[in-house]
Amino acid sequence: MSFHDILADVGRYYSDKVRTFGPTARGADWNSPESQELRFEQLLKVCDLAKPFSINDYGCGYGALAEYMTRKGCTFRYCGFDISADMLSKAMELQRGRSQCTFVHEDSGLAAMDYTVASGIFNVRLGIGDSEWQDYVTHALERLSELSEKGFAFNMLTKYSDPERMRPDLYYADPCRVFDQCKTRFSKQVALLHDYGLYEFTVIVRK
Repeated sequence: MSFHDILADVGRYYSDKVRTFGPTARGADWNSPESQELRFEQLLKVCDLAKPFSINDYGCGYGALAEYMTRKGCTFRYCGFDISADMLSKAMELQRGRSQCTFVHEDSGLAAMDYTVASGIFNVRLGIGDSEWQDYVTHALERLSELSEKGFAFNMLTKYSDPERMRPDLYYADPCRVFDQCKTRFSKQVALLHDYGLYEFTVIVRK
């Protein structure tokens, strides 16, 4: 299966979610607003929030990160991209009037920013096998790096999750393998965060 086909299936999954639950944490396939914002807190550790910055939100959903950064008083320029047209429609509606926020329908419409973050884009693999999904992850990480001048951050479900909670349609990564991949491919400045109470980890790559 091509990367295009993989993304098309995943896009349909998330479109169904936001149509069912609306622009909410559940609509983005998260358990709660609290866990969603805890993820944002980890991802934004890649940024220097004390200074103005630019950021790509790769897999932006309905634009919740832009809303979160606004509430936190950050000064930023933001571009969101998502493979779900339904998600993007909600994001553009909710962020209408905020000149610092733009959205694009295609990956090719993204330009390099100070930072790029990706929350949840590696979780839902549906029926894709491990090897093929790992190839997709590698491809996507290379794109995150290309789009980032100062650094990028992303999260993944962890293989250390409780077995009885693990679902066959989700991908649980080996954090040590992902850390090594980022250290050897992208930067010597890499942090692995696996201590914030969720069944996942966040990787921070600084250039």
